[in-house]
Amino acid sequence: MLHGKSALVTGSTSGIGLGIARALAAHGCNVMLNGFGGAEEIEALRVSLERAHGVKVDYSGADVSRPREVHELVAAAQRTLGAVDILVNNAGIQHVAPVDEFPLEKWDAILAVNLSAAFHTTRAALPGMRAKGWGRIVNIASAHALVASPFKSAYVAAKHGLLGLTKTVALETAGQGITCNAICPGYVLTPLVEKQIDDQARVHGIPREQVIAKVILERQPSRKFVRAEEIAAFAIFLCGDEAASVTGSAQTMDGGWTAQ
Repeated sequence: MLHGKSALVTGSTSGIGLGIARALAAHGCNVMLNGFGGAEEIEALRVSLERAHGVKVDYSGADVSRPREVHELVAAAQRTLGAVDILVNNAGIQHVAPVDEFPLEKWDAILAVNLSAAFHTTRAALPGMRAKGWGRIVNIASAHALVASPFKSAYVAAKHGLLGLTKTVALETAGQGITCNAICPGYVLTPLVEKQIDDQARVHGIPREQVIAKVILERQPSRKFVRAEEIAAFAIFLCGDEAASVTGSAQTMDGGWTAQ
């Protein structure tokens, strides 16, 4: 179904993004990886994906907080893979602090990576999608695109904004063979959430294990972390022809968090 398509996944050297990149490669997509990490480890990952699935896999270390680098990232994917048929905006960072103590530089960085980067990638990729009459944009938002939590003002604002961007792009591309949707997961045990656990332990002054049980998973009635593989499978569905009429949506995968 997706064989021969080309995908760009931001923040795909670990966590959710890596899970999605693996799934796309397994379904026959060429993939542009993006993110931070050791050069040898990333090269080994790139080569393993190519060999395992017989697809083209490239890597860019573009810093998505910088608009010029974002546009260069999209151009590189188009040049080396031939197109950006599928765009997955996944890169994200987090910081936990009260609003009146929130570091200004952290606010700017979170908005740049979690929201503005998705605008810049979408802006750069849309002309190519329109020219082909086909495209899929999947924004990895969060349950925090729908509800708020204390001490996460920048992250909540950025994810709410990302959902608004998703809806706007969906309306502007309706009827053009392009869809734009947001997946809104609850807590996934990724490096980002691992850091949140440590930050929450510091803010609340409680042990790490208690943060997981009483602060993190207390909000998810399932009492389980969402798995990256589940999100990847959902992303694959949204990229397929069966989801051609699904656009502008916020797809929750939060163990019942936002149903409360």
